[in-house]
Amino acid sequence: MDENKRLALRLKKHDEKALDIIILKYTPLVSSVIYNISDGALSKEDIEELAFDTFVSLWKNADRFDSEKLTGYLCAIAKHKTFDLLDKRRIIPVDIDETDIEDDYSINESTELKEMAEELKKAVDLIKEPDREILIRHYFYYQKIEYISECMNISPATVKVKLHRTRKKLKKILTERGFGL
Repeated sequence: MDENKRLALRLKKHDEKALDIIILKYTPLVSSVIYNISDGALSKEDIEELAFDTFVSLWKNADRFDSEKLTGYLCAIAKHKTFDLLDKRRIIPVDIDETDIEDDYSINESTELKEMAEELKKAVDLIKEPDREILIRHYFYYQKIEYISECMNISPATVKVKLHRTRKKLKKILTERGFGL
């Protein structure tokens, strides 16, 4: 069992020390997601407060998430909290595709979305490194092309080309699996 799963299981038992470890380990990631989504529109204090709120939400909902998806769950909480704050301040318009309106979805549509998400994850897993890392950094962690370029020691043009090619590969994989894109 990996460390994240152990921490998540301890958290589900309301082990405060597990929460402390998670906060220490994931504050940089959560703060990075918030900063990248807000595109510099939030102050350092706002980012710290949103990060804190993310961990409070994790604690309150510890029994609700899949213990194998701790990192993704934290990023999703941070993302939604950031969009909520930006919307409240009217810094950016709310993207209707990002809004959760459960009443508008039937059970079938919800199931289809879950299946599509699983297929997308499987398709991303088929992408070879470093293309996979670039894709995840850009679309999951919301890192800018210039930042990815610096971190991976490649030119911004190379990052753009790799993103373009990787999107084409993903589209091909998903189309072959019956998802019309």
